[in-house]
Amino acid sequence: MLVAGFPSAAFGTNVYVLAPGPGEQCVVVDPGIEVSDGVDEILREHRLDPVAVLLTHGHLDHTFSVIPVAGRRGIPAYIHPGDRDLLRDPMAGLSADTRAMFGGRLQWQEPDDVRPLGDGSVVELAGLSFAVDHAPGHTPGSVMFRLVGAPDGLDGVDPAPTQTLVSGDVLFAGSIGRTDLPGGSTPQMMASLASCVLPLPDDVLVLPGHGGATTIGRERATNPYLAQARDLTVGSPVAAPTRGL
Repeated sequence: MLVAGFPSAAFGTNVYVLAPGPGEQCVVVDPGIEVSDGVDEILREHRLDPVAVLLTHGHLDHTFSVIPVAGRRGIPAYIHPGDRDLLRDPMAGLSADTRAMFGGRLQWQEPDDVRPLGDGSVVELAGLSFAVDHAPGHTPGSVMFRLVGAPDGLDGVDPAPTQTLVSGDVLFAGSIGRTDLPGGSTPQMMASLASCVLPLPDDVLVLPGHGGATTIGRERATNPYLAQARDLTVGSPVAAPTRGL
């Protein structure tokens, strides 16, 4: 499986391009702020033909470039119904400080072709099967995508991964997505970690929405939020997560 990506200059949001291999169809996940040129470069380098955009959730740092990436190519964008309103009005999911960065206003147009992601569904795109896990807490419609296999040429990961999890802002290396924004919920996040993350095998590779890759085994052993979720404890976080908008 070909996996290419990079963090955006704004908020360090990871955009991913996934395909069975070079010269094939592909899917773009979470095209954030000012990533269009970088995505185009990946498409040219690997001779890829995008057929869809998948959104892990509706925050602006993950959706900002959905129109140039999806709209101009006439391909659909997929999002969970719980975050559909954020695709219509992304300012609704921002903190007051971030809204002020945009002057309280944003020129915005949602994609023409928006399709729903259902919990437990499997979306077949570009020769890949994306299992959809609804994991609310960061936002009401946050999802994670699970795929069989791991990126080609992956070195230094032991044991070798058998699955890949695109976790959005549900799970990071050593942390989780913040729950203090509109629509966020710490109890929901802890429940999502307990039901969607902890049951996964240790050898699952995690590609998060911010920061570097990790594995479920590493996070199970070291991530304080997973330790809380293991006991379904939803009190004050060990340290407030701050990544993302």
